[in-house]
Amino acid sequence: MITIVSGLPRSGTSLMMQMLAAGGMDVLTDGERRPDEDNPRGYYEWERAKLLPREPSLIGEAEGKAVKVISQLLMSLPADHDYRVIFMERPLEEVVASQAEMIKRRGTAGPGLGPAQMKAALQAHLNQVMSWVRAGKNVTFHLVSHHELIGDPAKVAGAVKHFLDIPLNTEAMAEQVDQKLYRQRK
Repeated sequence: MITIVSGLPRSGTSLMMQMLAAGGMDVLTDGERRPDEDNPRGYYEWERAKLLPREPSLIGEAEGKAVKVISQLLMSLPADHDYRVIFMERPLEEVVASQAEMIKRRGTAGPGLGPAQMKAALQAHLNQVMSWVRAGKNVTFHLVSHHELIGDPAKVAGAVKHFLDIPLNTEAMAEQVDQKLYRQRK
């Protein structure tokens, strides 16, 4: 079994990875992407995940662990493993605003789409992901609302523990939520 933490960029995937690590779960990360102003507690990423479209067998390194796989790469997961997917859901307006702020802060070029076009593209992508989930016989899926996580971290930590069916320290998990880091609200 491999636990996947996924969602759109800026949807709370790093926070969920922090929670799982604090709760006592083994997480697969490499520390290559350092904490910054956009994610002061770190990204909890595994850079090799970006290679999954060309080398899907790499996911085997995450057996028995949690690993963050961005939503665009979920469909590259091979069918020869069983996956528990914790999918972070955040209102698209907040995702777009948070991405725009991060791009502005970094001084980089964005996708060249206006907010309405970006929101439509993200919704189309989410529809693809949900189709993949419904078709996957080797996937169990748990949706986590970003708003619910921020509003009641103990309840969400308990639900995640129940979904994963492993011993986790839910108090330590809930303590990872920092209200001050919820900056793009709509």
